[in-house]
Amino acid sequence: LDAEVIRDQALAISGLMVGTIGGKSVRPYQPAGLWKPVGFGGSNTSVFKQDSGSNLYRRSMYTFWKRTSPPPSMSTFDAPDRETCQVRRARTNTPLQALVLMNDVQFVEAAREFAVRVLTEGGEDVDTRLVFAFRTATSRHPTETETRRLKQLLVEYQSQFANDPDAAKAIISNGNSKPIENVDPTELSAWTIITHLLLNLSETVTKA
Repeated sequence: LDAEVIRDQALAISGLMVGTIGGKSVRPYQPAGLWKPVGFGGSNTSVFKQDSGSNLYRRSMYTFWKRTSPPPSMSTFDAPDRETCQVRRARTNTPLQALVLMNDVQFVEAAREFAVRVLTEGGEDVDTRLVFAFRTATSRHPTETETRRLKQLLVEYQSQFANDPDAAKAIISNGNSKPIENVDPTELSAWTIITHLLLNLSETVTKA
């Protein structure tokens, strides 16, 4: 998928996306100090100032684009730098792309909110929730092998987070949005690992 669509898909699956059409450009999550090396003194874009609230979850087409310092997550997924015309985008597959999907705050936060959807909309039992999560991310039912492995991973992390509440809190505290209060942090963090895995699948981010 295109760089913008990968981010938009994660926001849409998680339920975070703000679908408002039109309006000014927004400044979602980016590394601190990103613009300093290329900023001009006195310029209104010399220092990156992150937006807050709903502006963090607008569609990627509304992201403010500084041509001398484009959004790094989009550059990693081969978005053009807009310095020159590009007729066709390159398609690469690099370790940096996996690092973005695994560590970028936008994707970790989206995984947590996806987990909230699984727990509140996916049914009452584990099997039903796994099917809901898998179908939402990939548009197909999981195989028996996939279901078994996901259940094993879920049990493993439920045990791990039950023994390490601080780690559970850390995994669900990413991003500006707040985790839901009426869900057990251990359960939410374990399911966040599962949804994070699903959002990272090649099948999820590759256009078939």
